[in-house]
Amino acid sequence: MNRLHPIALAIFASFMALASFAFGQGRTIVLDAGHGGYDRGGVPGQRIAEKDKTLDVALRLRRILQANGYRVIMTRDSDVFVPLPTRVAIANSYRGASFVSIHFNCASRVGANGIETYYYRSDSASLAASIHRNVVSGAPSENRGIRRRGFYVLRRTAIPSVLVECGFLTNPTEGRLALTGDYRQKLAEQIARGIRREPAPYTRPLTASLRSVSLGNDFVRVPAESFSRHRKSSKSSRHHVSSKKKSRKKKSED
Repeated sequence: MNRLHPIALAIFASFMALASFAFGQGRTIVLDAGHGGYDRGGVPGQRIAEKDKTLDVALRLRRILQANGYRVIMTRDSDVFVPLPTRVAIANSYRGASFVSIHFNCASRVGANGIETYYYRSDSASLAASIHRNVVSGAPSENRGIRRRGFYVLRRTAIPSVLVECGFLTNPTEGRLALTGDYRQKLAEQIARGIRREPAPYTRPLTASLRSVSLGNDFVRVPAESFSRHRKSSKSSRHHVSSKKKSRKKKSED
């Protein structure tokens, strides 16, 4: 019987251990349900609490990903407040994983609506594009696009990180949808498709009002099924983006 040389056997064992480690890490997703505990999320007087909806979508997403063989780490799995540095520390303790933060949007103007996705690191762009296309294609909401923004949980994480805004709870239509379990399940399924890098059923065009204005250099237009060509718009109207951010008064978690 042929026997492996002890040195060759040790090398083979090391290779298998490294391969197993790399596979496990590559299949690890850190899910971050936005807000929690005393932090409801949203704007003052908002009727629908964001913290409940983000947690519900995250828990549904965990079940889907685990059924697909992923290892899932939650920054929170109950109604507790987790500080932003702690969320980042949890993410950074899993080298080779990916971080997905789930939020719902808000605005003082009830007509504001749509899905938007954020990333910061360049190695996160493809994940952001995949998740965004799938969520937009599965939701009856407008496509507000993908943006590069230095939110704390995106800027401080050392792994690919994406923050997805699953619609406006302050919008009557999107708020009613978010209150239904069926819709939150649909959101979880579409985010899972994006994490698995599955092609979106179709591409919903960018919201018309956003096509007609320049949104500054943080706005990224990603062509359908293409991750490599990111067209950035002109820097000439950064004032528009600043005024928009002021009007929204985004939540503390941003």
